[in-house]
Amino acid sequence: MEYEKALKIATKVKEQLAPHCYRIEIAGSIRRKKAEVNDIEIVAIAKTYDVGLFHSGIASIINGWVKIKGELPCKYTQRMLPEGIKLDIFFAEEHTWGMVYALRTGSARFSHKVLANSWVRKGFKSVGNYLWKGEYTRGFREEQELFDFLKIPFIEPENRN
Repeated sequence: MEYEKALKIATKVKEQLAPHCYRIEIAGSIRRKKAEVNDIEIVAIAKTYDVGLFHSGIASIINGWVKIKGELPCKYTQRMLPEGIKLDIFFAEEHTWGMVYALRTGSARFSHKVLANSWVRKGFKSVGNYLWKGEYTRGFREEQELFDFLKIPFIEPENRN
């Protein structure tokens, strides 16, 4: 799907979900401003919600879209939007936002070759969207914190391809 059309759909989805989130942003190839978009990626910190027969909050919207994978509550769910494009929603927490947003902005190659290789060289591993080294755990509230910690100059999303 062309960028402008995907951005319009992603913006509509973000606006629908925003009242049920503390924080929400569009990530992935749309954030990187790719000419062609295969799916829509959203990163969100959801407010409390219920699932099941009497679902509420963000679940009342997400469960209205066809589920491909990921049953709420979860860290990730994929849905098919009525416009015919897949929606990937990644749920973060306050202390994992920076890591999740950076990784889900991608590209996959950038996330692996630049970000992951950098934390591995420093002796860390990623578990649950935190960096771990022995008993030391590090979360990141913002992308910039992650880049600073890895001693990488901040790279604008459109240059992460």
